[in-house]
Amino acid sequence: MTDFTTPTTVTPTRPAVRGREGIEMLLHEALARSRHQEAVAAAREYALARRFTAGRRWASLAGYAARRAERARSAARTA
Repeated sequence: MTDFTTPTTVTPTRPAVRGREGIEMLLHEALARSRHQEAVAAAREYALARRFTAGRRWASLAGYAARRAERARSAARTA
């Protein structure tokens, strides 16, 4: 007879990496989350820049319309 014993199988455990939510997060999940947050921030900045540009464009158009209206008023007075 042999003196052979089978080792007990132990499932290897990973150390838990705790985030703000308290859940285990793998490296690729953390990188994907980081990329997503960066994309959201970039989209927010882009939307802000578009609103600013649109505001300047409307202000410029309003100035043009005011100048044109003033010219039309002065032309109507002289005629």
